[in-house]
Amino acid sequence: MKQTSLGLGASTKRTRRREFLDEMDSVVPWADLVALVSPYLPDGKRGRPPFPVESLLRIHFMQQWFTLSDPSMEEALHDVPLFREFAGLGGWDDRLPDESTILRFRHVLEKHKLAQQILVVINDLLRAKGLMLRSGTVVDATLIAAPSSTKNAGGERDPEMHQSKKGQQWYFGMKAHIGVDADSGLVHTVRGTSGNVNDVIEGNSLLHGDEVNAFGDAGYQGVSKRPDAKASIQWHVAMRPGLRKELDKGTPMGKLIDQIERTKAQIRAKAEHPFRVIKRQFGHVKVRYRGLAKNTAQLHTLFALSNLWMARRQLLRAMA
Repeated sequence: MKQTSLGLGASTKRTRRREFLDEMDSVVPWADLVALVSPYLPDGKRGRPPFPVESLLRIHFMQQWFTLSDPSMEEALHDVPLFREFAGLGGWDDRLPDESTILRFRHVLEKHKLAQQILVVINDLLRAKGLMLRSGTVVDATLIAAPSSTKNAGGERDPEMHQSKKGQQWYFGMKAHIGVDADSGLVHTVRGTSGNVNDVIEGNSLLHGDEVNAFGDAGYQGVSKRPDAKASIQWHVAMRPGLRKELDKGTPMGKLIDQIERTKAQIRAKAEHPFRVIKRQFGHVKVRYRGLAKNTAQLHTLFALSNLWMARRQLLRAMA
């Protein structure tokens, strides 16, 4: 690694950010991801020498981990020695990627649908380590807010985002639908839709096809009767809250049904963990771009990285 001109990158204090980057540096399959992305990037025979593919990937991932836009990422590379060190770049006296370079790299990922492939590569690694089983899937969805203001150049909100009501409150944005491994809680399928799409519509599209059982909350009532349902899948959908309140838990049958619902809820809780990671750990609480395609591509990357973060301890133990 190159020395920074003022030696500011030589700090040995183990900050939380440094610990986080060290762990992710160890568990991300860099060689496989570089091999995936490299064929779609310029060969560098003309113009300025290109930045290493791995450096651009590391920068792209730091944007997801620390909620940084393209301009903010450029500034962070100039301001934060730790970020330059993680990306394998030099100091202030060396050329650093500007926001246009970072933007173009992201556009390459979007154009060739490489974010989806990044999720596949990472899940293949996790499956090879025995961390993802394929017997059951938990499906769930969450709302991700979008700017509702019309104070922009077009004078309108994003036409691909829509309102959705949850409880007694209205939200404007998109939905992230995920299929999660029922044993490990790791995400294997991601779908992005506008906020007004009902959860049950996407339910069967979140299955990988090899599972025997599928679990969903009360919003997936009727999913097994839809045209795209597979007869080989046994759905376990939560009872509607109103019906559950009417149960007479003093009777053996009522007590048994309530216990079954508790068991199903414990399994469904696995789907909440990835949402917590991308929203609380990575800070993704609002869409960054206009349009569903770009934001869905980002979701694929976020959930791929969340899988690595949730499985990092098992991966580190396996490496040791």
